[in-house]
Amino acid sequence: MIAPGERHLNHLVTKFTAHYLEERPHQSLGNRPLTEADSPDLPVLPSPSGEVVCCRRLGGLLKHYRRAA
Repeated sequence: MIAPGERHLNHLVTKFTAHYLEERPHQSLGNRPLTEADSPDLPVLPSPSGEVVCCRRLGGLLKHYRRAA
């Protein structure tokens, strides 16, 4: 992706950072996002029930899948 200006670059970096810290599973942390790494009592695998929903950032370049409530 090419950022035509500083404002657009800041937008891209903000969205990527949020995805990296809040959504992306890290294998070294038991496939949990960094925000959940401090809570060892959380289950590693989500509940097997519920519809799988795709959340997209940056026009679908970054994707995150989760179970709907």
